[in-house]
Amino acid sequence: MRKVFADTLYWIVVTKPRDEWHDAALAAKNRLGDVILVTTDNVLIEVLAALGNQGSVLRDKAVQMVRGILKSPNVQVIAQGRKSFLDGLDRYARRQDKSYSLTDCISMNVMESESIQEILTNDHHFEQEEFRVLIQKR
Repeated sequence: MRKVFADTLYWIVVTKPRDEWHDAALAAKNRLGDVILVTTDNVLIEVLAALGNQGSVLRDKAVQMVRGILKSPNVQVIAQGRKSFLDGLDRYARRQDKSYSLTDCISMNVMESESIQEILTNDHHFEQEEFRVLIQKR
């Protein structure tokens, strides 16, 4: 089955129905049909950090969502390890002219190792590395 990477933005906005990117994210996912979503521990950490300071309701939704993601047969979560951290750090160091986050660099490395070209995000940084960004406002 085809694999598509799910970035922090995707997980955050599907949790927040009033977010300006919510509908675009759902539409992008629906256009994909049956796929395996791939994400990382690092992405999930960012999701929890972003939603954790927006009140107890969103914090609880975030915890439930992450627990659901970890149990889902349709989502593959790549564990963070020392090697993935160091490889991400190397990519981060080599991209001095970019404003990539370390999580972005780790995600890019995972996408390359898993032969994934598409990503559920609106982050143009991934386009700079020739990945196909799927969340677009129409």
